[in-house]
Parts: sequence; structure tokens; C-alpha cells
Amino acid sequence: MKEQNKNEPNEFQSMRTNAEKPLGEQKCAVRRQELMVILGNVGILSFGIALGLPTVTLRQFTDPKEAIHLTIQQDSWFASLNLLSSPMGGLLCALLLDRFGRKRTLYSLNVLAITAWMLMALSIQFSTETAYLMIMMSRFVIGLSNGMSGAPVGVYAAEISMPKIRGRLILGTSIAVASGITLIYLLGFFIRHDWQLIALICSGYQIVSLLCVIPMPETPSWLISKGRIAEAKASMNYFRGLEKSALITNTEVEVEFNILKNSIQLDVGGQNPSFFRSLKLPEVYKPLLILITFLAFQQATGVLVIIVYAVQISTEAGVTIDPVLCAVLIGVTRVLSILPMGIILEKLGRRRSGIISAIGMCCCMFLLAAQSWCEWLNKVPLLPVITLVGFIMLSTLGLYTLPFFMISELFPQQVRGPASGITVAVGLFLSFVCIKTYPFMKEAIGNKYCFVVYGVMAFLATIFVYLFLPETRGRTLLEIEEDFRRKWYENHVYQCQKKYTKFLLNKQTSHYASNT
Repeated sequence: MKEQNKNEPNEFQSMRTNAEKPLGEQKCAVRRQELMVILGNVGILSFGIALGLPTVTLRQFTDPKEAIHLTIQQDSWFASLNLLSSPMGGLLCALLLDRFGRKRTLYSLNVLAITAWMLMALSIQFSTETAYLMIMMSRFVIGLSNGMSGAPVGVYAAEISMPKIRGRLILGTSIAVASGITLIYLLGFFIRHDWQLIALICSGYQIVSLLCVIPMPETPSWLISKGRIAEAKASMNYFRGLEKSALITNTEVEVEFNILKNSIQLDVGGQNPSFFRSLKLPEVYKPLLILITFLAFQQATGVLVIIVYAVQISTEAGVTIDPVLCAVLIGVTRVLSILPMGIILEKLGRRRSGIISAIGMCCCMFLLAAQSWCEWLNKVPLLPVITLVGFIMLSTLGLYTLPFFMISELFPQQVRGPASGITVAVGLFLSFVCIKTYPFMKEAIGNKYCFVVYGVMAFLATIFVYLFLPETRGRTLLEIEEDFRRKWYENHVYQCQKKYTKFLLNKQTSHYASNT
């Protein structure tokens, strides 16, 4: 029998393997899921573009010879105002996601982004004071759009996909943000003295991203929660590679649809409690506390500070190459680091990736700080570039990517919209605090001690990830929810039982293989 399988033609092997896969993991379904997630993420690039904009425009804005130039105080507001309004965008997203759906939320954030970029592009046509107000208003509005960008596509991806491919689809948001940062660095490299042109290019791009949302179907989960069962069935059929029909004819899809429907409690007429009442439930408050703390550590390690002030930090750290080129290298490194993250997270798991990331970031920051004290380190060629690029690469492996990645996995369906929005809002408020205080922190203690602080926070983040971050690799959203519902000691016993059962199965399998 073994010999027959071994000599079986390749085409029959692939047909048999494909037949064993669930419909949601077969080629047609996966392509549809990937395409819709890509279309949704086209608009999320504006988040990265807005984050990286100060890096490439502050030189021009702070030049006294320019028609519009900013003081040091105005400069810090320009760099951080979008992060001040981002939490408001996160709260707005919390309201829109559940009330109006994932697709309409994407429409809203793209419209806000178009408005912001047009305000900035047209500001030069007015007097200096009016232009300054328009630029600051632009940063405020783009912040609202950025705050709304953190959750919708990740939630969308989690709700349309199977556990095996969920990781790489959710990762699309992180890739989009990193690509946006790289894109603005590249624009700044080639267009160094024309921020109006950069704003016009961004406006045109955002209009295209708005059009990309049109073909995206709404998720089955949200449609079921609103009682739109026929549309939910059509959506489920589409994302499982079948004809987009209101009638489900496939048994496997029907079973999946009924499980989803039962979990949302519509078939028995159950009423979900309000979000604030849900906060008493362990499956809600546990992931909320874990993710907010995780985001606090993320910001305290200086991840966004390095992005926003990449050129200035590169110059002060002793980088000898063109600082804008160094910023481009940082952006490219982040994108290249994120691309294999779907595979890495499935191989290593979330917790192990987070631990490796935090330890590596800690080492990079301490090495960058030690350069100021150890003369022999100054003799190492391109050490500042290596440590900065290494910091970006290692942060992408875990601390930068994981919090937003896991937002879409940890919250139960009935509160996923508002809980995701509130978590993103808190994270973005913390990022505003870090970006706003960095110039004053640098003046007070110097860059080298800033790097020491970031290194210490990365070390503390390692401890937090090891002790509290749950592992979600290969688990369904309902299984993750059930884990949080158990008490910690019950969950520990449950996990030990699972490991012991797996050990026994492996032992029996190896024993059987050796006998045959």
C-alpha cells in the first residue's frame, strides 16, 4: 500500500491533498480572501505615509528661507498632532465597525484621508497664518483616519478566513503601514524640497484606494449580527470559493455557517449585553488588559520615535551616509522583515516571536547607547546604521507587529468592533505621548540615555510577553475565546492535558512506525 502511494502520479496526489483541505483553504477561496484583504489594505498605506511624513518634510518646514516655516514648538506639533487625534479615530472606529460594518468604515477612513491631503496640498495658496492652520488641520484629520485604520482590515481578514491562513491575512495591515512609511521616505528622497507636490501625490493615491473598497463584500459575521441572513450566506459562499448565492448547498459551508450563527446567538433570539456590561466577562477584560499593556510596552521601546525622527536620529547617532537614504533603508528593512512574518508566526508562534523581538531590540538600543561611552565601538564601520536597521528588523518580528496582529484574534465576536477600536485608541494615545515628549526627553537627558530607557523597556517587555501573552497559533477564534473564559489555573490544567495527550499520540505513532 505504501509503495502504491509512493508511485502515485503527482496530479492524483495533488487532487487527493486538495480534497482533504477545507473549502476555505482551497485555491479559489484563498485567492478571493487575499484579493479582498489587499484591496482593503490599499487605503491603510496612508497610516504609514502620515507617520513618516515629518521625517522628509521637517527640514523644509524648519528652513527660515521658506514661505511657510515652523518653530521648534510648531515642529513638534506637526510631528505629533496626528497621533493626538488618532485615539479619537480609534473610538470613532469602535462606533462605526459594529454599527455600520467593516466596509463602510473603510469608506469613511479613506474619505477623511483624502480631505486631509487636499487641505495640506492647497494650504500654500493662502496667507502664512491660514496655511499654518490648514497644515495643522490636515495633520489632525489624517490622525482621525489613522486611528480608524488600525482595526477594520484586520477584523475583516479574521472574519473571512480559516485559522490556517488567518495569520498571513491579518498581517496585511502591518505590511501596508510599513509600505506607506517606505513610500513616503522614497518620495522624500526624490522630492526633497516640494512638500506640496508630495501632498498632491498622496491625495491622488487616496482617491484610488477609496475606489478599491467598492468590490469588497461585507463579512458574514457582521451581516449575521444584523439579521441579514441571506446576504451573510452569499458572503460565506463567496469566501469559500463558491457561487455568490443566498442559498448554501455545500454541507461543509452550511455546518460552518450554522456554528458561526449559533455563536452570535441569533438563531435562538439571544440578546448580546452592551459593551460596558461585557467588560465584566473574562473573555473581554483579559484580552483588553493584555493588549493595552502590550501596546504600552510597544510605544515605550521607541518603535514609532525611530520612524518619525529617523533622519534626525540617524544624523545625531553619527550616521555618515545621507540620512534620508538611511531612512529609506530603515523603511525597506521594515517591509522586507514583515513579508515572511506570516510563515515565522506560524512556525515559531506569537509568544516566541515576541520574546526574540524584545530581547533583540534591547541589545540594539544598549549597543547604540554604548557607542557614546566606548571609543572602540566608534571604530566599527556603520555601527549606527546596523543597530538602527537591526532594531527595526527585530521590532517587526514581534513588538511592532504583534499587538495589532492579535487585536483581530483575541476579542470575541460580540465586542470585536468596539474592543478593537478602544485598544487602538489607547495605543495611539500612548504613541502621541512618546512622540511629543521625545524632543524634550532628548534635551533633558541626551540621546544616549533615551536609547538606554528604550532598551530597559524592551527588556521589561520580554518578561511581560513570557508571562502573559497567550499563544493563538493554529487556533480558531472560538477556541481562543473559550481559553479566556476559563480561570487561569483551569486553563493551565487544560493546556497540560493537551500537551500530555499530544505526547502520548506521538509516542504511539513512533512506536507503530518502528514496528511496521
